[in-house]
Amino acid sequence: MTLKADRIRKALTKRTKKGFRGYPIGTIAYYGPNNKIATKVVASIVAAEDAEADPMEKWFSDTDLRRDDLIFEKIRQFLTENDARSVVMLDRIIGCPHEEGIDYPEGEECNPQRAGVGGQATELCRGALWGARILGIHGRSG
Repeated sequence: MTLKADRIRKALTKRTKKGFRGYPIGTIAYYGPNNKIATKVVASIVAAEDAEADPMEKWFSDTDLRRDDLIFEKIRQFLTENDARSVVMLDRIIGCPHEEGIDYPEGEECNPQRAGVGGQATELCRGALWGARILGIHGRSG
């Protein structure tokens, strides 16, 4: 990871540690073919309690996006443009990068025998959650 990406990542992590500071909440989640490489990152905004995440931005790559300066800059810009007052980020990759309705039919589970971008099934297609902890929104009040 470059110094710039590390600095932005640390700043985002610091924002998560501030806890709930009100809405809108920015969320950051990583997805990948296994628990070692994040080939997809999703950032979204939750405007109010019980609201759907909207807007939402997604970035994809063949390389680990957690080490990409440009992606961290885009995430920071997205959160700033959408006035995120609180930030929630998982501390690791939480699932496969495949999307319902795009990579497999709506209402079905991702199936490693047929799933995958470019036909690649992944270790995480069965919905394994690699023990992720949520960073942020500690002791929510209000």
